Amino acid sequence: MKVGTEDKKKLYIMLALAVVAVLMVLRSLLSFNAPASTVAASIPNAIPAQPDAANQLARARGRTAPPLDPTLRTDLLKNSEEAYYKGTGRNIFEEQVTQPPIERPKQPVVTPPPAQPVVVTPPPPPPIPLKFFGFANKPGERKSIFLASGDDIFIGHEGDIVNRRYRILRIQQTQVEIEDVLNSNRQTIPLTQG
Repeated sequence: MKVGTEDKKKLYIMLALAVVAVLMVLRSLLSFNAPASTVAASIPNAIPAQPDAANQLARARGRTAPPLDPTLRTDLLKNSEEAYYKGTGRNIFEEQVTQPPIERPKQPVVTPPPAQPVVVTPPPPPPIPLKFFGFANKPGERKSIFLASGDDIFIGHEGDIVNRRYRILRIQQTQVEIEDVLNSNRQTIPLTQG
């Protein structure tokens, strides 16, 4: 079984701390039984056992000690009793009745002219994303056109709705008129080459 004495350095530190603790306890016990004169001399405002001890202590500190007279000075108390506080007449425990005057500005306040109302116009309708790239015209049949939107190609006639949103109104040789059914926007799309 190990007792904890394997590390000699820790053992020496522990013994040194124990010796210091014992010395501190003995010192506090001895100073507890010290005579009252040494305790009174160590306290600066205490009444000294000898009158010269206070003066020696005050001289050592560089100031003269006031006489420590425990008698009550009634003449000084009488001066403070005769003093009367006049104050301003305001009771601090009641709500103030009169409001303090509000200072008015010395210069007149200039108000800016009213701003012109902002006229909000509705945004323009979005452009129709179709491209007109050709038409077919067989004798005795209606004109057919070819419209493209990205990779999608639509074939339509006048009056048809393509891409579930755009109505073909009029087909001409170089352009086509198309209406956006959702927001009643009409646009003319020219024939694109290529």
